[in-house]
Amino acid sequence: MKILYFAWLRQKTGIDSENVVVPEDVSDVASLIEWLKERNEKFADALSDFGSIRVAVNQEFAELNAPVGQGDEVAIFPPMTGG
Repeated sequence: MKILYFAWLRQKTGIDSENVVVPEDVSDVASLIEWLKERNEKFADALSDFGSIRVAVNQEFAELNAPVGQGDEVAIFPPMTGG
């Protein structure tokens, strides 16, 4: 799975992207976020409030229950603002 981090999430995690092999029990966005948070304090801090992040799976906005798999691209980013 390829994971991309944008904006302040990139700053807090210290990386902009990574390729990972996730455990078999990671099957949706919620379980992916929980697994990422367990990796270290940087990830726990960056992903502590799901209300402050958005996720896209294969370039489509995704909710917590959206399925994810090993071949997916997952982007994690802050909500967008504009006017």
